[in-house]
Amino acid sequence: MSDKILIRVQSAEGIKRVEISPKSNLKQFYDSVQNALKVDGFGLFLERNFATELQASGSQLVGSTLKHGDMVYLKQIAGTSSRRASTTAMETVTFNAAAKQSIEKISNIRPSSNVIEDEVDQQLFKSDGTIKRDRDTKLCHHNANGRCVHCSPLEPYDENYLKEHNIKHLSFHSYLRKQTSGMDHGKYFVFDDINCRIKPGCREHPPWPKGICSKCQPSAITLNRQTYRHVDNVMFENTKIVERFLNYWRTTGHQRMGYLYGTYEQHTDVPLGIRAKVAAIYEPPQESSRDSINICPDEGADDVEAVASALGLKKIGWIFTDLITKDATAGTVKQIRGIETHFLTAQECITAGELQNRHPNPCKYATNGNFGSKFVTICVTGDSTHQVHMEGYAVSAQCMALVRDNCLIPTKDAPELGYVRESTDKQYVPDVFYKEKDQYGNEVQRLARPLPVEYLLVDVPASTPLQPQYTFTEYDKRQAFPIENRYIDGHLQDFNALSSYLSAWANEEFLEAISDFHLLIYLYKMDMLPLRQHMGPLLEAVRSKNPNKAADFKGDEVWKLLESLVQASSSGSGGTTSYPSGAAANAGSAGADPMDLDANTWTCNHCTFINRGELTSCEICSLPR
Repeated sequence: MSDKILIRVQSAEGIKRVEISPKSNLKQFYDSVQNALKVDGFGLFLERNFATELQASGSQLVGSTLKHGDMVYLKQIAGTSSRRASTTAMETVTFNAAAKQSIEKISNIRPSSNVIEDEVDQQLFKSDGTIKRDRDTKLCHHNANGRCVHCSPLEPYDENYLKEHNIKHLSFHSYLRKQTSGMDHGKYFVFDDINCRIKPGCREHPPWPKGICSKCQPSAITLNRQTYRHVDNVMFENTKIVERFLNYWRTTGHQRMGYLYGTYEQHTDVPLGIRAKVAAIYEPPQESSRDSINICPDEGADDVEAVASALGLKKIGWIFTDLITKDATAGTVKQIRGIETHFLTAQECITAGELQNRHPNPCKYATNGNFGSKFVTICVTGDSTHQVHMEGYAVSAQCMALVRDNCLIPTKDAPELGYVRESTDKQYVPDVFYKEKDQYGNEVQRLARPLPVEYLLVDVPASTPLQPQYTFTEYDKRQAFPIENRYIDGHLQDFNALSSYLSAWANEEFLEAISDFHLLIYLYKMDMLPLRQHMGPLLEAVRSKNPNKAADFKGDEVWKLLESLVQASSSGSGGTTSYPSGAAANAGSAGADPMDLDANTWTCNHCTFINRGELTSCEICSLPR
């Protein structure tokens, strides 16, 4: 006796019988109907009036919903069957009333003129975008003004050109051109928001987990490798930006994380490409060790954004280290990432997805005004030659949706594997699948429990230019101003560090001295002087590299007051600064009166705490005398 049942499927072409095991899931039933009827873009319903739809669920079994001899009703949602489409290429597709209403709705919102896209997107949208080709002397037999198949411009998404130039991913604007290049010029093209949550407000059933219907239930998701990327290259203006960031790891052996600040510009090496240009790295408060980084709340985050915005910069990505020394004498590091292990861990993918959701990409082709993100991820790790190098990534829009809706979590013992949550009484999670080839080369669909994170990644090359660029000061022989939130000797930001730094520059070098991202943030956040409300002209001078505006600010009373404090705290000149010690130090520190202090004390140069004379390190910050 056969263990399969027969289900009748009624469509516009008639009734077709489909044989399937009751232990198969509804997703497999949909696949069987698709193969039997040769149709795409359809739904299956239990009633003739198409009231109750069968969801293509990978967890619900056929036998729990249907029995032998039942009839289901097929409704064409979009497109036509392949059998009918093959009759004529010019046959008009007819849409039912619901489909027409949906299309009218889409055409009314896309493209939206209310969405303010990034400046680089506006420039690329106006660009011709075609790939120009010169006249071939061997193949072109026309005059100089003519064009033929061998020399006419190519579209930016031309597959042969991309393969020839080893371009792995389409740029986002090339992808847009491809989607809008048909006969209708993408009239109905739109980026729909990927939804992994139950739609709220349904009154046809009790709230989850007591009830759910096809109207509010999110559809199953099949993960696909994203063929395009929003950013095609990450360029650090010069190597010193990364070197200053790596100095923390070289000093402590602990890992480090920072946010990339810079701009977006056109990337000419890729058709309609976008490049993220990094001008500075801001390091937020964090606790780290050899194997971990814990990001702490940053009370000064708004101040950093204010300074960056005034300088014409924005937060464009994040960078972190994963470095372990292999041979300290040779300066080599271990290779712990690669094709045989992992490129990013699941936890790093989730963090990248969270950050990308915080920095969405404005897009007029999206139903909600945003789609994807230009926010990039840079990992500094060891390569196959055991040298320090950078690897750039972004996570796909599908990954962003899974992270946003709290559907993706890391696994405990395998960093290269994520795990899609299972539905609970508190949260419904749709089925998530990915496709891979089995040992026979056949493509099979698997449930994403667990999930290889490579399906979520898009690689983005990271580099530095042959000719260094400098938005901020090019430090040569002078010591740079310390970087924020580094609580180690020689890296502290305090008034003594400010005094030492400013004393090393001549008056005519003021603009160059002040053009440091970390210094400007420190000045903006200073409590002892109300600099914040006066720094607008200074930030504009740095942004425009205008020495006259900088000189005008240097003449202001507020800056003269700061200079007098610096002069009072430092006795050095000409690039060297000596700090007073003993009673003299106490007199010049924090406004203390030397008559009130014991001569057998000393003031910490880092935190200004007055210590007992017999101590060799500060009681407060534990740094040496």
